[in-house]
Amino acid sequence: MKVQITTSLIRASAVVSCLAANPTFTIDASHPTGTVSPKLYGLMTEEINHCQHMNLSNYSRKAFMKKTGMILLGGVIGLLASAIHAVDITGQSRAEFDTQIGRQNYPFAFQVSEAKVTGNATAEVGGQKREVEFQEAKLAGDTLRFVEMLKFQDNEVRIDYRGKVADNEIKLTRKVGDIATEEFVAKRVEAGAAATASPTNAAAGNRPPRGPRGFGGPIVLGPDDKPAFDDPPAGFAAKRNDIPHGELEIIEYDSKTVGTKRKMRVYTPPGYAKDKKYPVLYLLHGIGGDETEWQRFATPDVLLDNLIADGKAVPMIIVMPNGRAQKDDRAGPNAMATAPAFAKFERDLLDDVIPAIQSRYSTYTNREGRALAGLSMGGGQSLNFGLTHLNTFAWIGGFSSAPNTKKPADLVPDPASAKEKLKLLWLSCGNKDGLINISQGMHAYLKEKGVPHIWHVDGNGHDATHWRNSLWHFSQRIFK
Repeated sequence: MKVQITTSLIRASAVVSCLAANPTFTIDASHPTGTVSPKLYGLMTEEINHCQHMNLSNYSRKAFMKKTGMILLGGVIGLLASAIHAVDITGQSRAEFDTQIGRQNYPFAFQVSEAKVTGNATAEVGGQKREVEFQEAKLAGDTLRFVEMLKFQDNEVRIDYRGKVADNEIKLTRKVGDIATEEFVAKRVEAGAAATASPTNAAAGNRPPRGPRGFGGPIVLGPDDKPAFDDPPAGFAAKRNDIPHGELEIIEYDSKTVGTKRKMRVYTPPGYAKDKKYPVLYLLHGIGGDETEWQRFATPDVLLDNLIADGKAVPMIIVMPNGRAQKDDRAGPNAMATAPAFAKFERDLLDDVIPAIQSRYSTYTNREGRALAGLSMGGGQSLNFGLTHLNTFAWIGGFSSAPNTKKPADLVPDPASAKEKLKLLWLSCGNKDGLINISQGMHAYLKEKGVPHIWHVDGNGHDATHWRNSLWHFSQRIFK
């Protein structure tokens, strides 16, 4: 580990040397201290001037100056101890670590110039590379901090790193919003060894693939991971002018949970009439979305118009709320930081959204008349909220559910009760989705406990095609 020797150390050492050699050495009080600390400079000035004005014998003067020199030497030693912690992190370090979505590999490179820290990485995952430029990098003593911004569903997710620098390694804590925290060690590598340490070598070539663009964890498919249904037919999402169409509107409601008025998008089926009761599907968006995301990704109004016209779906109301229960409910530049608001939405959904819909529209109010489904983060919400409130929802769907999904045993602690109450539990994911292990884990638990469910794995990734196709399949199988 390199030590940065500062001017203050050199000057302080020089003063001690002068004191030992020449008791009449003086310090000009008007001389700028430079990098010498004011406290040490003051001590030097006070002691030396005091010595010069004392009427001491040459022997006594030398003894006094020896004592003063020892005092100053102690100060220099203290400065040296502090300087040892002013570490140099320039160079390359490499880390491999497990996360909720799989194993990550990061080769770090840092530079320090005139106290300014810069850094970058070429994150390699499953043969895919992603260039990262770190932001807000700071080195204070042996503590290193920096920030990575990760592109996720058209939003940037903030990842905060904090590390302790030691000999040949950096012990790091990686905080991904409020979703996950990982601890790992980045080991120093010599410049010549960096290439041979690359995960693209032959050993790494045997690792399971990740999702597109390095998204998520390793994809390991088992015998159950296959389609339960064929893909939708061509043109299934195209608007047809020769059939009746439903209505799509944005409404506001009072949220006691959040303490403000909030918006949600609502689809009512063709021929909606207040003298008839309708079941309701509550459809939740992903981490970077809002009440408009489902319409952008999948046009639920078009899908349902077509399915209802073909007699394949029951006429239903679809409610697309904003699952981020906070006053500023936009995703913003750091969508992951809003994760706690997604958990808080449980109360907003149960206490505010559902009552608002039931007061404004003609709906069934029993559990058999309510379904809950969502994509990614919304898929996790649907499983978390739906499976723990089976007296409220009978039909539940998770489409490529995200890492916010709770453990299966926590969601279904009583398999017998779940079997009795569930009308449909749908799990789906793409076989190119780096988050598939989350849904796989849920499927495995349900299968082991004998809880009926649909497990559908198509050929897509963590993308709008999978979510649109899943909604098309799911909406045909509810309320029947």
